[in-house]
Amino acid sequence: MSEVTLSVGGMGCSGCVDAVTRAVKAIAPAAEVSVDLADGTVAVRNGPGREAVAAAIEKAGYDIKG
Repeated sequence: MSEVTLSVGGMGCSGCVDAVTRAVKAIAPAAEVSVDLADGTVAVRNGPGREAVAAAIEKAGYDIKG
């Protein structure tokens, strides 16, 4: 089981959580996506690698930190 955790900038509400979750699910429907709005992190299990997840989130309009 693989897990990718990213710090994401620009998330400020539950709509952002939904948008980030949809962006990841669009490229990996079976992935488990957990967004922590307070910490600004996204954890993805059983999904694609870091680069693909980061690209999907950036395409949705959010910034990957670090």
